[in-house]
Amino acid sequence: MKSIRHTLLLWLFLGLSAGMAVAAVVVYAQAREEANQIFDYQMKQLAASLPRQPFATLGPDRPGLPDIERDVVIQIWNGSGLRIYRSHEMPSLPQRAELGFTNVHAGDGAWRVYSALQGNTVVQVAQPLSARRQVAADTALKTVAPLLLLFPFLGTLIWVTVGSGLTPVKRVAAEVESRDANALTPIPDADLPQEIRPLTHALNNLLGRLDHTLDVQRAFVADAAHELRTPLTALKLQIQLAERAADEAERKAAFGELKQGFERAIHVVQQLLTLARQEPGASTGAKQPVDLSALARGVLAELAAAAQAKRIDLGIQQDAQAVVPGDPDALRILLNNLTENAISYTPEGGKIDISLHAGEDAAVIDVQDSGPGIPPAELARVFDRFYRVPGTQAPGSGLGLSIVRQIAEAHGAEVTLKNTGHGLRASVRFPLPPPVRA
Repeated sequence: MKSIRHTLLLWLFLGLSAGMAVAAVVVYAQAREEANQIFDYQMKQLAASLPRQPFATLGPDRPGLPDIERDVVIQIWNGSGLRIYRSHEMPSLPQRAELGFTNVHAGDGAWRVYSALQGNTVVQVAQPLSARRQVAADTALKTVAPLLLLFPFLGTLIWVTVGSGLTPVKRVAAEVESRDANALTPIPDADLPQEIRPLTHALNNLLGRLDHTLDVQRAFVADAAHELRTPLTALKLQIQLAERAADEAERKAAFGELKQGFERAIHVVQQLLTLARQEPGASTGAKQPVDLSALARGVLAELAAAAQAKRIDLGIQQDAQAVVPGDPDALRILLNNLTENAISYTPEGGKIDISLHAGEDAAVIDVQDSGPGIPPAELARVFDRFYRVPGTQAPGSGLGLSIVRQIAEAHGAEVTLKNTGHGLRASVRFPLPPPVRA
């Protein structure tokens, strides 16, 4: 399991170690450059300090080999190219001088060689590069050593700082863990660091949405219980009437009322189940292309018998084809509810037209009836759950338009109701995405 503390400590440790290593390399390089400059200057001064006149004949070598960590080897040639002096016998060094500074790689290591013309003689001064590296390494070590001594202190400081910085996260976690399922009040974040506030803001937004959802669910359950209580009470009374019927005619009438009561109760339960299935997040089905024209024809075919029973002229008009992404079952319920409402509120011999229009950016389905319409003051309220316009005689549960609005919102569509003077027009506007318009 990942840990922010462990991740921060690991990367800070690696960063600190890498920084110290880089610092050591940089200091070593700078110290080596400075050592090269100093030793080159000393070699030039040494060569310049030698006499400009020819030396005497070559004397005996100094006893022993040079200390290649510290010694400087000097060779001098006269104008005829005869070596007239050497401080040590070093056969690996070049026996001819190349004026200026050069680096020579010999069998015993690399040498820094400086040759200069002094009067009638040529002076060559050579020094092993390992001496310079040793000086640079010593300088770098002396510079980095204090940082190494500070490493434990810095590690402890980082450990304490990271732990202290993560304390607000632990406090928020403890605050959330200590709550019960019904405590959905916002988490106080006034004294929290700025980096933690986005997390608490997101949690508070989630708690607010959850609180609102639970309030809606409680209201829904309460309304559903109230709406179911009426038909169930009526069913109980009708059963009692059927039991007390004195003759077959009364019993038959009672059972007829009982049957209608069962149908109303079944309709309410079906609407409640449909509404629950359309709740946000309840549907997990992927959206697919839906042909609105084919959808309208299918709904018309399903409800043709109900319209014919009231001698209602139910027809469809379309001037374009439109395909929208969505859930075909949910969209069928949407259009079915709008058409059923139109059939319920349209008087016998009336007319209902389902029409489809498509523009560049939207497709619109209209359901126009020839009923009495809805009072303007009630147009906004009819979308509320279980709300019915006072004085309504048509059967229903007050959930049809609420289901329509919920399905439309899930598809990014907009539902509007308008009194046209010749009835009510229900319009559903579906936005068309750019690929569909193309």
